[in-house]
Amino acid sequence: MTNYSRRDFLRRAAAAAMAAPFITCNLIAAPPSQTIYHASIGASRQAGRDLDNLGRMSGVKLVALADVDSAKSAPWKEKYPAARIYSDWRELLAKEKHLDSLNVSTPDHMHAAIAMSAMRLGKHVYVQKPLAHDIYEVRQLTRYAHGKKLVTQMGIQIQSGSEYRQAVQLVRDGTIGKVKEVYSWCAKSWGNANPQPDRQDAPPAGFNWDLWTGTAAARPFIGDGYYHPQAWRSKLDFGTGSFGDMGCHIFDPVFGSLDLTAPISVRSEGPAPNAGHWAPNSIVHYVFPGTAFTAEKTFNLSWYDGVERPPKEILALAPTEYFPNVGSIFIGTKGVMLLPHIARPRLYPAKDFADFQLPKVEDGNHYRQFAQAIREQGTTGARFDYAGPLTEAVLLGGVASRFPKTTLLWDSRAMTFKNEKSANAFLRRGYRAGWHVRGLS
Repeated sequence: MTNYSRRDFLRRAAAAAMAAPFITCNLIAAPPSQTIYHASIGASRQAGRDLDNLGRMSGVKLVALADVDSAKSAPWKEKYPAARIYSDWRELLAKEKHLDSLNVSTPDHMHAAIAMSAMRLGKHVYVQKPLAHDIYEVRQLTRYAHGKKLVTQMGIQIQSGSEYRQAVQLVRDGTIGKVKEVYSWCAKSWGNANPQPDRQDAPPAGFNWDLWTGTAAARPFIGDGYYHPQAWRSKLDFGTGSFGDMGCHIFDPVFGSLDLTAPISVRSEGPAPNAGHWAPNSIVHYVFPGTAFTAEKTFNLSWYDGVERPPKEILALAPTEYFPNVGSIFIGTKGVMLLPHIARPRLYPAKDFADFQLPKVEDGNHYRQFAQAIREQGTTGARFDYAGPLTEAVLLGGVASRFPKTTLLWDSRAMTFKNEKSANAFLRRGYRAGWHVRGLS
């Protein structure tokens, strides 16, 4: 796909022809005085929730949506009859010249290409977690967004809820003292230990497999839900596994409360992925520089998914009748906080906090925050300056899983591993011919 000049782009867009939006420009969207004209890239599952939350918000008008599967996009025409429906997001960007914003709610491997293309056209972007598929993509999105007059938000919507905000406040208020370590886990498992089936199926009618594959290498379609609509999360080329799916959610209150930056090292104790899939279960240990909210000069954070859990002696610090399948345990110098996903934080030992009143925190709205920031030229809680480093840390866990029982020393500034050079090959992937995006490939 050729990178057209700005003049070529405007000429082609004006002619309503197909054009590639991968250009450098400074078309910063002016803050709308009233209506925000919005588009959705993606139309089902989380994308449907995103477009509907934004589309029915006062002061926001959904004018277009794009999805590679017409069976997913067509039903929205009844609810939003004025919205124009596209199959190809590139065509949408070329033709919908007056857009203010869009949400990118696609499989992980397409987040960066779409978001970067939109930002270069001056559009504000709401991008689902994880911010991108690869660490290089995340870094480039973060760099581009930094300093621009664009509103960005990653779709970790639980961040705006009162439960996580309450937990962050408790830690920052010193309720459990300085934090010594945190253990996080998620019972979800997007891994797959089986080899890829040796077959080729016909894509369903109305589903554009080539557009869905996008920046990834071309391959035959396999049906029965092997890729579409959701099992792509377990595939190395398209998803980021259980950790990538849930890690940005679960790590968010840890990063937000402790002011974490980039880790010093990351180590996987779980199995390595096979030729095409992430492993079903993982254990990843991080070491971060200490902060004003941690007890030591370095801080340890551990992740567990699938059937894996923190050690029994750690779980015993937060005794509860119904232990959550997803959550974190913060171990402080004055107490322990159990933070389920999604529920009120609980403090231990129970006797020490028997009379403690949790701070009153109001519920927020992640989508409204995004729209309000556009309207007022403000900012968001999950802007890329914050979401970028958070996502990078999560994705480092995926890289580490390829090198089991090896401590990888991370130099964030240089974006390189200092002791295992072969791991650097997994920081950035190539885009297939015709899908190159300026600023990413």
